[in-house]
Amino acid sequence: MIYLDNSATTKPDSAVLNSFYQASERFFANPSSIHQLGGEAEKLLQRSKEQAAQLLQVQTDEIVFTAGGTEGNNLAIKGIALEHQKRGNHIITTQVEHPSVLEAFQGLEQLGFTVTYLPVNETGVVSIDELKQAITDDTIFISIIHVNNELGSIQPVEEIGEIASQYPKLFFHVDNVQGMGKVPLKLSDSGIDLCTISGHKLHGLKGTGLLYVKKGTTLFPLFHGGGQERSLRSGTENLAGAVSLVKALRLTKERETDGIRHMYHLQTIIREKLSMMDGVFINTPEQAAPHIMNISVPGLKPEVLIHMLGEKEIYISTKSACSSKQTDESKILAACGHGRDRSASALRISLAYDSTENDIHTFLRELEEAINRLKAVME
Repeated sequence: MIYLDNSATTKPDSAVLNSFYQASERFFANPSSIHQLGGEAEKLLQRSKEQAAQLLQVQTDEIVFTAGGTEGNNLAIKGIALEHQKRGNHIITTQVEHPSVLEAFQGLEQLGFTVTYLPVNETGVVSIDELKQAITDDTIFISIIHVNNELGSIQPVEEIGEIASQYPKLFFHVDNVQGMGKVPLKLSDSGIDLCTISGHKLHGLKGTGLLYVKKGTTLFPLFHGGGQERSLRSGTENLAGAVSLVKALRLTKERETDGIRHMYHLQTIIREKLSMMDGVFINTPEQAAPHIMNISVPGLKPEVLIHMLGEKEIYISTKSACSSKQTDESKILAACGHGRDRSASALRISLAYDSTENDIHTFLRELEEAINRLKAVME
């Protein structure tokens, strides 16, 4: 099997699975219980939070464990907007965000907020000048994805953080689900107030994640109840999930430097070979994250190519897994100015640290053969 759909999800690491199992078996008590077993579970939860903070180089009380990227994005976006709406009702994002961000903003529009959706250039990157011009006296929030989940484009979030820090009432959120472990990002003293991370993109488990909430940042909670996670995320904590997430983070950080270099090497091989294939267009810009390569084969249905490769046990995808079953064009590619011939025929290849050169060469050979077979049928 050759798995090249790592932007949709990654295979859980065996050490992560083992940490989840051990925590579930030994520390099954509710961390809120006052008996000794509950106390042990609470200590493990706190230790997990401390370790996550150390790995991300932030403070322990800036970590909020969540159920993943969608919850983290919604908590950050809606939490800021609802908590600070008396200070202004204007919020800013881009046209190329993940559905969990775009639809959260659309939901806020229904509640009376004014949203600016920043356009992007042909490489999928926003203009800093247009961002500056969009900020008004009523602006309270900016949310920008770090690494685009379809194209791999990298947004200038460090520069945006510097701009946001100049406005005392403006909060800045970064969706770093695709960036963690692929494009390093400093959180502390960066102008970033909130940052979303998802476990299953890091060889962790689905249903795990965290939200970095800079100290002093206040949010209106999505969940009300027992007051867990400093009342930002009520509900009995997923202790085993938190433990497994920290394990996944640690393993990622240990391999990050070499892993990024390796994926860039594989990406170069893919780009060079694809550029020689007739009728194949590369959509991912040269300066992009190392793990994503987006291409289009106009005239061919992407789902047919995907199924042909799947018969060979080679797995790639179309666009975001959250919208891949929708047959319409890629909104991301359309926002970059590509015509429907490319935006409706896009394929996404996404790598992991453990992807091999042999995997890539086999995939490229089978992809070229599948394209030629389909073209022959159509002639």
